[in-house]
Amino acid sequence: MTQLESLRQFTTVVADTGDFRQLAQFKPQDATTNPSLILKAVQKPEYEPLLADTVNRYRGRELDETMDRLLVRFGCEILSIIPGRVSTEVDARLSFDTHATVARGERIIKLYQAEGVHIDRVLIKIAATWEGIQAAAQLERRGIHTNLTLLFSLCQAVACGQAEVQLISPFVGRIYDWYKKAAGSAWDEGAMAGANDPGVRSVREIYQYYKQFGIATEVMGASFRNVGQITALAGCDLLTISPDLLATLAASNEPLQRAMGGATATSVDADKLLDATATRYDEPGFRYALNEDAMATEKLAEGVRAFAADAIKLEKLVLAL
Repeated sequence: MTQLESLRQFTTVVADTGDFRQLAQFKPQDATTNPSLILKAVQKPEYEPLLADTVNRYRGRELDETMDRLLVRFGCEILSIIPGRVSTEVDARLSFDTHATVARGERIIKLYQAEGVHIDRVLIKIAATWEGIQAAAQLERRGIHTNLTLLFSLCQAVACGQAEVQLISPFVGRIYDWYKKAAGSAWDEGAMAGANDPGVRSVREIYQYYKQFGIATEVMGASFRNVGQITALAGCDLLTISPDLLATLAASNEPLQRAMGGATATSVDADKLLDATATRYDEPGFRYALNEDAMATEKLAEGVRAFAADAIKLEKLVLAL
């Protein structure tokens, strides 16, 4: 049995890509996209016809509508290959505007529905800012399910659980990057690998908190730098993995064991109970808690800027056609 096959016994495997031509070989349940992944895909020759066709079909429409239609076009192609859900991201430039995020999420869902896609097969992906989390809460109340991304801290996860969002995507690799950079020459890669990886520890803490306090929101580890981070989270609800790392897992026959969770999806590791009480955040409390976490504050801001920059690059490609 390959490591990928073993992983599927414990965790729902999700593909993290806009390059849908790579999906079939890995047989993921779900797939996630973001502006950076879509930008990377449309610059490949095999996707030029799809980009050109979408732009020509909706030429003369507002740019933001054309962009959403392009994202939905990719999403529909992905959904024709996978059995589960696709995550489609709201423009990161709306990350601090609750009303605009809700409106954009609703429009994306309507575009999918116009293509015959059931609402339950789409997750609207939103940055886990305070405004984004409030937008997700509104969308969830309207039957539109959400995936809260750019999530780096327990306080973000707690607020998302409080908002009853469908799924969160804590970023393992970017947390690892921050701590490695902060440590500089003192970083010990061996000592900080596997279960000791700071990104892995963050996801485990969030997962344990959710299970311990009966929060139904799904936890999907994301942004992996190496296979060790993935295997250390075997047993998490879902893991979204790049095609390169999926290929590495599929090529390995090394044993892979459950690393977290128990016999059922809602079980709690009794020996890992957190010394914590259930928390509820209002806006000032959330902002202060996030401010107290330098890593999460910096990585959230950096992530919003990077996704916004790639959205602008994608717009320029569209306008050039």
